[in-house]
Amino acid sequence: MRLFITLVLMIVGASGMYVMAVVLPAVQAEFAVDRGLASLPYTLTMLGVGVGGIWMGRLADRHGITLPLMLGGACLGGGFVLAAMAPDIWVFMAAHCILIGLLGTSSTFSPLVADTSLWFVRRRGIAVAICASGNYLGGALWPPIVQHFVDAVGWRHTYIGLGLSCTAVMCSLALLMRTRPPAPAAASGARVTASTRPFGLSTRQALLLLCVAGVACCSAMSMPQVHIVAYCGDLGYGPARGAQMLSLMLACGVVSRLVSGAVCDRIGGLRTLLLGSVLQGMSLLLFIPFDSLASLYVISALFGLFQGGIVPAYAIIVREYFPAAEAGQRVGAVIMSTMLGMALGGWMSGGIFDLTGSYHAAFINGVAWNLLNFAIVLALLMRVRRIASAAA
Repeated sequence: MRLFITLVLMIVGASGMYVMAVVLPAVQAEFAVDRGLASLPYTLTMLGVGVGGIWMGRLADRHGITLPLMLGGACLGGGFVLAAMAPDIWVFMAAHCILIGLLGTSSTFSPLVADTSLWFVRRRGIAVAICASGNYLGGALWPPIVQHFVDAVGWRHTYIGLGLSCTAVMCSLALLMRTRPPAPAAASGARVTASTRPFGLSTRQALLLLCVAGVACCSAMSMPQVHIVAYCGDLGYGPARGAQMLSLMLACGVVSRLVSGAVCDRIGGLRTLLLGSVLQGMSLLLFIPFDSLASLYVISALFGLFQGGIVPAYAIIVREYFPAAEAGQRVGAVIMSTMLGMALGGWMSGGIFDLTGSYHAAFINGVAWNLLNFAIVLALLMRVRRIASAAA
């Protein structure tokens, strides 16, 4: 029951991450700004989610998950309402960055993933995957819903409705999450024994490498997720088709996360992350030569199937290689890096489009970032294998 409530909270909290991709063309037109500036609110939202996730994770470690969820529900709803009333792009941007990102959505993703990892032992991978899949379920559900209401009543009224709904649901469900997780010692049992020298490195070095890998993989991941609606509009297919592709992409991501969770339980988080990195790079390459309507639907589905398990794998890696008592802040730090990557990639793609007039160079940029992620994860896996061989 707790996992089901967590899933619903993740779906609601995910609204702050995915509605901007849908309203981007309307916001760009209303405020009369270029594509790069119109993409900046999304960038700042993701930065806010990442930075806020660390603080919310510490808050959950100390006081339980209910307090950050209550705070997040109030701020997420308030952020949508303020953004709906924004007179210019700057107020709209501030509402997304501070209320929706830093104080709103940040209360759900990192804290709930860390909280879930403390409640399960043998099936930790699939439990975390179910929790994290709420983020993609939200990504599958919100774009078509938001697009419908944007077409019907405009993006401002849609934002007001979102704000009121999110506050009501999150604050109500937060009251059902008051039970604290088991003590770290009771929640131990990871596949790999956590130590003070993960991967044979200092804790700071290991965390830094994971964070750089997170930035790299999500800089690549953000290109289709943030710009697929605008991309379809530029190709003449219309934003509604793009919203459908985004929904399909993230719905397939749910399947990917569940499968990857089961894979994590068998081969560990690090190998699962490496597999996801390879498959994500392959799917990104397909966007470059193919841009027909049918091919974009197929590639969007493949992209979702291939990359959905990447971010949850980081949480499993942290639980396998770092002490359980530090789960909230360590998971928060790594998730922050992935959000930073989403923010950086979303902004870079818009800027590259403004410079070149095409998204082809932006897709190539994404492939380059994906190669960096692959190199880091492969290096960490080789270090683990060398340590295991030496111990044997």
